[in-house]
Amino acid sequence: MENQDMAVEEGDAMADKATIIVHSGDMDKVYSALIIANGALAMGMEASLYFTFWGLQRLKKGGLDKGPLSRMNMLGLGKRMMKQKMKAKGVASVKELREMCLEAEVKLIACQMTVDLFDMDPSEFIDGIDYAGAATFFEFAGESDVNLFV
Repeated sequence: MENQDMAVEEGDAMADKATIIVHSGDMDKVYSALIIANGALAMGMEASLYFTFWGLQRLKKGGLDKGPLSRMNMLGLGKRMMKQKMKAKGVASVKELREMCLEAEVKLIACQMTVDLFDMDPSEFIDGIDYAGAATFFEFAGESDVNLFV
């Protein structure tokens, strides 16, 4: 049975905004969120990534490479193998993807409540990010056509 709500008809407008909540700090999940954000940009969409809890650690200076793989980490060996495979295949690194997002003005937003909860110092974070609470998140998420949780 065809789902008519999901069918794209000729002349339908493409979604304009995507919001991604990055809750996990696992390398592969952060990687996925950044790939999706860059894909949204390639499709002409605006993209925002809202980093909270363990995902927020990846916005810290030097924190991007600290996350394990969500599966098959094998005391770091799996992560190293994954990085080598990506490099061999010419896939952008997670750092390059984050830089591409910043250059393209993707909004990288740190959850203010998580920053406060874990007594994090804003000087620990990379430049170019914003800080916002849940109410602000709901304002821009409410305007988004696509909302994802990673």
